[in-house]
Amino acid sequence: MALKQTQRLALEARLKALLAKLEEKKIKAIFITSPENRRYYSGFTSPDHSMVESSGTLLVTPQKQYLITDSRFTLAAAQEAPYFEVIDGVLERGQSWVKKVDLEKGSQAVFEPGYLNYARFMSLAKILRNEFKISFKPSPFDPGELRARKSPSELKLIAVALTITEKALANLWSEIELGTTEKEAADYLDRDFKQLGADGPGFETIVAAGARAALPHARPGSKRFERGDMVIIDCGARYQGYNADITRTYCLEPLKDWQKEIYGVVREAQNLAIKEIAPGRLASQIDAVARNYIAAAGYGKYFGHSLGHGVGLDVHEEPRISENSRACLEEGQAVTIEPGIYLPNRGGVRLEQLVVVTQNGYKILNKDNHFYYF
Repeated sequence: MALKQTQRLALEARLKALLAKLEEKKIKAIFITSPENRRYYSGFTSPDHSMVESSGTLLVTPQKQYLITDSRFTLAAAQEAPYFEVIDGVLERGQSWVKKVDLEKGSQAVFEPGYLNYARFMSLAKILRNEFKISFKPSPFDPGELRARKSPSELKLIAVALTITEKALANLWSEIELGTTEKEAADYLDRDFKQLGADGPGFETIVAAGARAALPHARPGSKRFERGDMVIIDCGARYQGYNADITRTYCLEPLKDWQKEIYGVVREAQNLAIKEIAPGRLASQIDAVARNYIAAAGYGKYFGHSLGHGVGLDVHEEPRISENSRACLEEGQAVTIEPGIYLPNRGGVRLEQLVVVTQNGYKILNKDNHFYYF
């Protein structure tokens, strides 16, 4: 299928930005092995929109760009990656591709240290050393950083993924019953995502009820929903490769005073942080607004994770909204704001909104009602 002109222009712009970064850092060649970055810069999705590392590797030099993939994917890659020469080969076995690439002998190549495992690194380093006398080192920059600012077309895909997620949550809530298990709820959502048109879940769905809601990333188990429980559900559909991420805390009344209190604290902390979002604001400052409010309410030690993160082709990407982040917010970034309070052996609350940084401030993408009672 031929790419639309808008898609070609987007890919061309991304590649130009990457090449400019290589020139700035004086890099002669970079191997991109992360599935998200491979898709972002080349357009190659693999036939099922999967994010599988073995589907291919990008080799980018200032003069030429290559997509090294095996025979299962060469035809699809040729159709989807117009600015890359597609080479049939496997990265760790250099015989089939080293003779087809033009690398400057005696120079240096870099790789993404967060994505290339040790075994693959050793194999590729040996090939480059023997064939080109090239040294192989970690990249001085993360190519994924260039994905932080989203184009309007990317934001539309994220919005569709979020709409599907909210619809699935609404469907679940309309059918939920006391006695439902965490796993049954998670399975329902994962199935509904696909039925509503998504690729599937973007990450493992989290459902934690009662005292287990004090575990921020609890895996769904056999715990049944009971009256008086607070139920944390953290989930997100993936649509055409782009992710949504949403967390809601469902309240199965009657609630105790402490449950209502921490819900209110988390909700207000989130509201205050969102109101501070604007281009030029430090991510660490946004984190501090929510963190300081929760601390002032007496729950500081029960909020241990960062406030949020970027969302796109990966469910966790730049910018990181955390105490230690050096990121400065920019227009076009899609970020989560998700404060929480987790009281050991009692329960917890987390609320998460998906927010886009606009020219003058922010826009909340979520359309659903924050409050859920049963």
